[in-house]
Amino acid sequence: MTVPPLIFALVMWFVGTAAVVWLDSRSRDTFATSFRLAGVAALIALGAVWQSAGDATWVGSYIGFGAAIVMWGWHEMGFLMGFVAGPNKAPCPPDAVGWTRLKLATNTVIHHEISIAINAVVLFALCWGQANQAAPLTFLLLFVLRLSAKFNLYLGVPNLSDEVFPEHLAYLKSYFRVRAMNPLFPFAVTGWVAITIWSWFAAEASPANSGAAATATLLAGLAALGVVEHLFLVLPMRDAKMWTWASSTKKTQAQPVKPVVAE
Repeated sequence: MTVPPLIFALVMWFVGTAAVVWLDSRSRDTFATSFRLAGVAALIALGAVWQSAGDATWVGSYIGFGAAIVMWGWHEMGFLMGFVAGPNKAPCPPDAVGWTRLKLATNTVIHHEISIAINAVVLFALCWGQANQAAPLTFLLLFVLRLSAKFNLYLGVPNLSDEVFPEHLAYLKSYFRVRAMNPLFPFAVTGWVAITIWSWFAAEASPANSGAAATATLLAGLAALGVVEHLFLVLPMRDAKMWTWASSTKKTQAQPVKPVVAE
């Protein structure tokens, strides 16, 4: 039972990411329609979570996991297309440090983070006390993975892999730092490895072919992908190249905005 959930997690992550990259790489006059249609898909996914909340089988776990990925993709589209980001759309001033820089950086993405948090609360409310917790746990894991990656980019990493940022979000690069290492990174990677292992053992301890086993395995696969994505921040490899095939060649390249290079 361990292999199919892992394959499903990998396929959903790969297809979902490729779809968002492709839609975001199209002409900006298509963004509104794409975002609305994705919103409809997210509402359908939310309905699927509600309907499957009491399903304790592996099928229910797959539905919950897939629905969470669809909703997450909608939020990512809203961010990358510029519909939901934050009130601050200006590059980081060169003299901004400490609390000032943190406040400015937070205001570039705060609306997006709040919308994700609200979605997470809705999912937990729908599934509260129910047998199938795949959707809220998957969505929460994605949310925390995102925050972990963003804090590491803010504090500084060797490899920003910011090629996928569209022109209208180029100002965000000025809040990133190029740095050999930051104090958070080792703890973040260690934590995600621990979550991967814990989820795997939870799957092994659950009844075979049960929803609990499938959910834990799906989460283990997603956490493992999170570890890989974090490692790309420090390894001399550009993970953005994985998605060049999904990006439209007509996409206008983002104007260069240099990130801060830490001494």
